[in-house]
Amino acid sequence: MDVLEHQVETWQVTAAVIIFLVTYAIIISEKLNRAVIALFGAVIMLVLQIIDVHTAFTEYIEWNTIFLLVGMMILVGITNKSGIFQYIAVKAAQTAKGRPVQILIILTLLTAVGSAFLDNVTTVLLIVPITFSITRILNVNPIPYLMAEIIAANVGGTATMIGDPPNIMIGSANPHLTFNMFLQYLAPIVVVIMAVIIVLLVLIYRKQLKVTAEQRDALMQLQPSEYITDRRLVRKSLIVLLLTIAGFALHSVIHVEAAVVAMGGATLLMLIGLKTEHELEESLNKVEWITILFFIGLFMLVGGLIEVGIINRLAEVTLNVTEGDVAKTSMLILWVSGIASATIDNIPFVATMIPLIKDLGVQMGISDPSQLNPIWWALALGACLGGNGTVIGASANVIVSGMAKREGHGFSYWDFLKIGAPLTLLSLFMSMIYLLLFIL
Repeated sequence: MDVLEHQVETWQVTAAVIIFLVTYAIIISEKLNRAVIALFGAVIMLVLQIIDVHTAFTEYIEWNTIFLLVGMMILVGITNKSGIFQYIAVKAAQTAKGRPVQILIILTLLTAVGSAFLDNVTTVLLIVPITFSITRILNVNPIPYLMAEIIAANVGGTATMIGDPPNIMIGSANPHLTFNMFLQYLAPIVVVIMAVIIVLLVLIYRKQLKVTAEQRDALMQLQPSEYITDRRLVRKSLIVLLLTIAGFALHSVIHVEAAVVAMGGATLLMLIGLKTEHELEESLNKVEWITILFFIGLFMLVGGLIEVGIINRLAEVTLNVTEGDVAKTSMLILWVSGIASATIDNIPFVATMIPLIKDLGVQMGISDPSQLNPIWWALALGACLGGNGTVIGASANVIVSGMAKREGHGFSYWDFLKIGAPLTLLSLFMSMIYLLLFIL
């Protein structure tokens, strides 16, 4: 019986790996719609009983993430109708005198700071519509700005306990790691990484960041107020948006999940801001349903890998190789979590690593949990920064990619990889130096 069970387990492990790798390869090739292929791979895992429906829906699909996305997409879609984003775009572009480099720097910094104190998904949903408005006005390619915002969202989200889901999970699992400790230990290296990345992005895209004197003059002559199409909707949208942002900022105090805050804001704005059934249907059509379905498929695919023990084994090997040495473990976890988070979603990976790191502390006879802090900081840096490695490495990447495609400015897996992967490796290298010099 044991032999039979072992054969079944081995078969399931092999099948799960093959399904994941084939699905991933087709997603990268971009021959088929990525949402359809991710869902198809997930369905095959369900049919082969690698993962069952109940487990997939209750344990592996991150419904908080899904409903946060849906809520914010509805909220931003309705707000966008009022013209307020276009108004802000013109004001921001005129403040920068229509200079594309300054605009890139302003938008990148706004995204980084916003991602630190909201979450990176919410931030890009707010910033990207403004970006499209600016690039349309200047008649420039939005891709350099979108790339910069994706990278800034993931880097900025690393700085605080509430900026990126892995940090929220690490903070929740370790009560001794406070909000201020995340700022103290992670924010300094994030500021340095962000400064270096902005310089590099300007150098990479400098040839595309040019406009003519005529385009600048045309921009400076625009009247921002003319872009406001519905002043009453502006007031309602801004009130609801500010209440929603306040809810995000205070969610650890009021104990209301970010997803509930987002759906609450979206529902409230639909109630007070929309007058007809047609407007309601229009606002629901603004939701990036393809992106939502892609996330659901991806969560189930990674859930299948967890179910057969692949991610758990990866984590165990990571810890066994270092023989319990805190410095070695920190370095290995930084790089393994960085590379793993670029290829699979970082949320299940971090969820697997947390109990294993705690168990390592027990095996090493560590009674003071603060002695494991370097390992936690390494996990946070690797998991958050690693999300910039590929276009499906983090939620913000997938969201922006979907919005860009809808606007007719989509970019491929390889387009992003050429920019994201080298910057990710540089970020991880800088983090390694920082950990060795200041933390370990």
